[in-house]
Amino acid sequence: MRRTSFARWPCSIARTMDLLGDWWTPLVLREAFYGIKRFDEFQQELGIARNTLSERLRRLVDEGLLEKRQYDSFPVRYDYVLTEKGRDFFGVLAAMSRWGDKWLAGEEGPPVTMHHDRCGHDCHAEVVCSVCGEPLKSAETSKRLGPGYPPKLAERPDVQRRFAR
Repeated sequence: MRRTSFARWPCSIARTMDLLGDWWTPLVLREAFYGIKRFDEFQQELGIARNTLSERLRRLVDEGLLEKRQYDSFPVRYDYVLTEKGRDFFGVLAAMSRWGDKWLAGEEGPPVTMHHDRCGHDCHAEVVCSVCGEPLKSAETSKRLGPGYPPKLAERPDVQRRFAR
């Protein structure tokens, strides 16, 4: 089955989902944040098919979230290390974890908790306004066309209605 590409859609959520593509990619990134670097370790921790893992790692390297660093020559073997772009994905995973802890964890509580080493407390992700620091809530935000929105699409009546609120 052929997959529709969202890579050129004027929406950062669609473009991000185009990159993630499936449920394995965020889990590969999660393992990278847990300190996993080697192919066999990813495969063991996730129980993912080798061909699927190869494809996900290749895509993450091609997209600049991971970098391959050779650690052995005979045979050639690589570590997969988070890049700045990859490390910047942490907030997305933290927000997903927070949502899952709130809505999907059983009575026993979250399966994994985050500990902020700097302040010494257990914590959870909070999405806040980058200017005032207040929590962002859907009912208190509006969306506006940004500078990267295609001008030709911005002229469409349905787009103008969606963003005119």
